[in-house]
Amino acid sequence: MAKLTARNADRHVLYELSVQEPGADLDFAERMYKKIRGKSPTLLREDFCGTAALSCEWARRRRRNVALGVDLDPEVLEWGRRHHLKRLGAAAERVTLVEADVLEVQRPKADLTLAMNFSYWVFKTRPELLRYVRSACRSLKPDGVMVLDAFGGSDSQLILQEKKRVKGRGFTYVWDHAAFNPMTNEITCHIHFEFANGRRMRRAFTYHWRLWSLVEVCEALHEVGFKTADVYWEGDGEDGRGDGVFRHRNRAENSRSWIAYIVAAK
Repeated sequence: MAKLTARNADRHVLYELSVQEPGADLDFAERMYKKIRGKSPTLLREDFCGTAALSCEWARRRRRNVALGVDLDPEVLEWGRRHHLKRLGAAAERVTLVEADVLEVQRPKADLTLAMNFSYWVFKTRPELLRYVRSACRSLKPDGVMVLDAFGGSDSQLILQEKKRVKGRGFTYVWDHAAFNPMTNEITCHIHFEFANGRRMRRAFTYHWRLWSLVEVCEALHEVGFKTADVYWEGDGEDGRGDGVFRHRNRAENSRSWIAYIVAAK
């Protein structure tokens, strides 16, 4: 694989190589849907879809799969059309990308809705969060399932930077906790990229979020009509980092950093 430099790198490509694992997210979400409903989902909705990598991977998996991606940003949607949809061939006809507020799109009703990469944290107040999960619940079929992710731990409230070398590609991913307000739990995070020649792509992405706790999100999901909202906690690998295996948990040891899925069923 070719190494990337500050001159030839595209920030969306860097992001997908560093952050996204569409296959892993879809494997988990589909497994949960089958476990809960005893069948496979067909229509996937990806909220805050960005480049729609996940939606396109869903359509690629099998011929009957249909995906709806929703995002407000026309630039990132157009990037997804040029770089992902064009590579799908005939399967591209089963992917619809909509430039709209996720709160305003109610149809078609989905079997499975995903809000990944903590994107729903853009809603910073409880009324806003409730409005979103209520809208998400209404846009699901009667047996629909929603999957969200979350992170936390003591490090999430600190000002710090974490670096991860992306093997074979000549760059390093930098996750930057730039600000945290303990009065509101609002956080500002940046993603930077560093290259082998010492050059840097600063603030390739910036996020102004609220750091929501698992219990706050689960309570909101229950309040708007989801019958269940369960947490799947990532285990620890030998190196102390997450091992990519998520198991249903009702209790967990506090740690510096953790990631979890929340699975909500109507």
